[in-house]
Amino acid sequence: MATRITVDPITRIEGHLRIDVEVNDQGRVSKAWSSGQMWRGIENILVGMDPREVWTYTQRFCGVCTTIHAITSVRAVEDALKLEVPLNAHLIRNIIQAAHALQDHIVHFYHLSAVDWVDVVSALDADPVAASKLAESLSDWSLNGPHEMKAVQERLQTFVGSGQLGPFASGYWGHPAMKLSPEVNLMAVAHYLQALDVQNHANKIVAILGGKSPHIQNVAVGGVSNSISHDAPSVLNIERMMLIEGFIDKLDHFVKSAYMTDVPAIGAFYLDWTALGGGVTNYLSVPDCPMDTKLTKYNLPGGYIRNGDLSTFKSIDSWDDEYFRKGVAESSKHAWYEGEEALHPWQGTTNPEYTDFQDEGKYSWIKAPTFYDERAEVGPLADVHIGLAAGHEGYVKYTNQAMDVIKAVSGNPDIPMSALQSTIGRHAARAIRAGVMVDNLRVQWQALMDNMASGDEDTFNPPQFPKGEIMGVGIHQAPRGTLSHWIVIEDAKVKNYQAVVPSTWNAGARDANDQIGPYEASLMDNPVADPDKPLEVLRTVHSFDPCIACSIHMVDTEQNEIVKVKAL
Repeated sequence: MATRITVDPITRIEGHLRIDVEVNDQGRVSKAWSSGQMWRGIENILVGMDPREVWTYTQRFCGVCTTIHAITSVRAVEDALKLEVPLNAHLIRNIIQAAHALQDHIVHFYHLSAVDWVDVVSALDADPVAASKLAESLSDWSLNGPHEMKAVQERLQTFVGSGQLGPFASGYWGHPAMKLSPEVNLMAVAHYLQALDVQNHANKIVAILGGKSPHIQNVAVGGVSNSISHDAPSVLNIERMMLIEGFIDKLDHFVKSAYMTDVPAIGAFYLDWTALGGGVTNYLSVPDCPMDTKLTKYNLPGGYIRNGDLSTFKSIDSWDDEYFRKGVAESSKHAWYEGEEALHPWQGTTNPEYTDFQDEGKYSWIKAPTFYDERAEVGPLADVHIGLAAGHEGYVKYTNQAMDVIKAVSGNPDIPMSALQSTIGRHAARAIRAGVMVDNLRVQWQALMDNMASGDEDTFNPPQFPKGEIMGVGIHQAPRGTLSHWIVIEDAKVKNYQAVVPSTWNAGARDANDQIGPYEASLMDNPVADPDKPLEVLRTVHSFDPCIACSIHMVDTEQNEIVKVKAL
C-alpha cells in the first residue's frame, strides 16, 4: 500500500511550495504533486496602468529575482513599441543581470541546497590538514589552507557546543543518504561560510549600476537612467567601472577555483543520483545579452531540445523569433483559475477559482506552461544542453572541465554526458553556467568600457505610445530559466499582462492533456529511505532552485490586514 508524504512548506526556497508524493512498497515515489500555495494577483493589478510604470510593480513579484522582472518588463513594452534602445543601456542591463545570476547561483548551492548533501556535524570529526590537502588538490582557491579549515571547525564547534546550530539547524544530520567523508564535509562548510562574503561582490555591482539592491531604480522604458561621463564624480565614470572590475575579479576567482570544483567533486560521491531526477528532458532556453541596438547579436544562445537529444536542437536566434513567440501556452485545467484550455499568454487570464486540493482536479496556484503542447524544463540544465548543441565555447569548455573533475574524483572514466540529466546534474549545470556567466560579465563590462571610450554617452530613447492596440514580449534567460513577460497595450494603457516565469515552467501542475511537469516528473521513482525524513524529495526539488513567489502571489479577498510592518 502506498504511503502519502506531504512536505509543506518546502523550506530554503523563495515562496510557498507544497510537495506531495506517494511512496510504494519498494520505497519509491510512484506519484507526485507540485503545488503553489499562494495566489498571484499582480497581473490583474497592472490592467489599466501606464506601461512605463509597470516594471516597478513586476519586480515585486519576488524578493530575490527583482532585477530580472524589472528589466524583462521594460523589454516587453519596448518590444510592443518597436523602440530601439541605446547600446549603453543594453550593456548596463546585461551587467546587472549577469551579476545577479552569479549571486543567485552561489547562494543556491552553498546556502540553500548544499546541506542536502553535506553532513555539517560530521565536519567536527575531520582532520583540518587532510581537508586542506584535499581542497588544494582540487583547485587554487586562496582560502583552502589548514589554518582556514581549523578556524572553520572551531567556529562550527562553538555552534554545536552552544546547542544552537544557527544556519545549520534542522538538518538531517546522520541521515543514511549522506555519503561524504568528514574532510569533504569540512571543506564544504568552509566554502559555505566564505561564499557569504563572495556573493556580496555581485550585489555591489548591481547596486552601483542599479542604484540599490534589491529593487533596482535605474531602468526605464527606452533605456536606463544612468548618466555616463569619463570623469564626472556623480555619474557612471571610469572610477566606478574599475571598481566593478575589481568585484568581477573576486567573483571569477571563487567561481572557478571553489564553486566549479566543489560541485562536481561532491557529485562524484553521489553517482547514484545521476540516475535519479531526470524527469522531463525537453529543454528550452532563449537568447540573451544583446550586443547591438538592432537585437541581432546575443552573447548567450537559445533553443529547444527534445528528449535530451542534442541532435534535435532547434535554434531560437533572437527575441523576434516566431518559433518561440508562437509556441508558448499556459493551461489552468489543474490550477485554481477559471478555464482549462491552453491559452497563448497574450490571450491568457488570471481569474481565481479555488476548489481546495484535488488529487485529480485543481490543486495548485501555478499554471502549466507548454511549448508546442510539450512540457519543458528550463534553467541551467537546459542552458547547458542548448549551449552544447549551439557550440557555445564557454558551455563546451566548462562542461568538459566539470566532467573531468567528476571522473577523476570518482575514479570512473566512463561517466556519460547524459549523467547531467539528473538531480545531481542540475547542480553541476548551475556551476557550469556560473563559469559562463562570469565570463559573460567580463564581456559586457569590456563592451561598455569600449563604447564609453568611443564617446557614446547615450542611455535613453523616449517612448511614444500610439493609439490602438499593440502587443509585446520581454525575454530573459534568468538564473532559474526562461522568463517572458507578455503585454497587450491599448491606447497607452495596459490591457493584459501575463508573466510566464521559470518556476511556472518547472513547478506547474498537470497541463490540459494531464501531462506532469518537471518537478513532478523528476520525483518519479526517487527512493525515500525514511518517510519521516524525506531528504531525497528535498534533494530533487531543491536541485531546481525553486522560486515560487513569482509564480504565485498572496491575496486576501476579505481585505483584512495580512501583515503589519513597523519602520524603525
